[in-house]
Amino acid sequence: MKNFGKVAVLFGGRSAEREVSLKSGAAVLAALQRSGVDAHAFDPAERDLSELKKENFERVFIALHGRFGEDGTVQGALELLGIPYTGSGVMASAIAMDKWRTKLVWQAAALPIPEYEALTGPTDWNAVADHLDLPLFIKPASEGSSVGVTKVKTVEELPVAYAEAAKHDKVVIAESFMSGGEYTVAILNGRALPAIKIEPANEFYDYDAKYLRDDTRYLCPCGLGLDEEAAMQHLALLAFQLIGCQGWGRVDFLRGDDDKFYLLEINTSPGMTDHSLVPMAARHAGISFEQLVVQILEGAHVG
Repeated sequence: MKNFGKVAVLFGGRSAEREVSLKSGAAVLAALQRSGVDAHAFDPAERDLSELKKENFERVFIALHGRFGEDGTVQGALELLGIPYTGSGVMASAIAMDKWRTKLVWQAAALPIPEYEALTGPTDWNAVADHLDLPLFIKPASEGSSVGVTKVKTVEELPVAYAEAAKHDKVVIAESFMSGGEYTVAILNGRALPAIKIEPANEFYDYDAKYLRDDTRYLCPCGLGLDEEAAMQHLALLAFQLIGCQGWGRVDFLRGDDDKFYLLEINTSPGMTDHSLVPMAARHAGISFEQLVVQILEGAHVG
């Protein structure tokens, strides 16, 4: 294994996903240390990023989730410091964090996405329901881990769901519900890993289903035919590259009633907890957790 020098694992931070990031970062840190990497914990909520330069860190593994970690801000700071970091660059991180602008890019390239509306203020809720049908989802444009997301079944619930999402972002998305299931494809250094089908036991794949419950089912192999899975992996790589993403990440899909797959969003710094999907897909591809974090670290770059 190459000598990475002194490595900082950035985790914690000050987003709504801090608790998840603490778990991800602790797992990454331990795996890097087990692999012989000179890795150290670094929480940017408690320390100034300038200390990375002062303490001679040579690489950074970003295990931050959400704002101030996954949205291009930390990436820009690390580029100014000249320290190589994992994952996507400034532009791709910023776009991918914003679900609305991600959809606009995919839409312009004629990639399949669910019907949606961007909501920024007073809204005709009956018109939204007529356009997208019920049930539908209301979500903040720039949050992860299903923070602020509500599944809405009646028109009367829409203003309340909007108010909840608007606590987290000034742009809120209304998005069509698709009943064909949820899938995800992890990307690792230009390769699409095996797809995973997600089957939550509760109403939808919310924060509890992702991190707290033990009855969410993850199917890998995902149950698709080889051609179907290959087509979804190809679409994941195309969507990932179109946003300008690098290194590693995860592309989420919904399956429609027409059995076609629709792009949902990209995670440029996915979870690395014991419930997380990228380690699960890697394991099914024959890549251990230790090998996974080392391969991600190998892709560290500046710009």
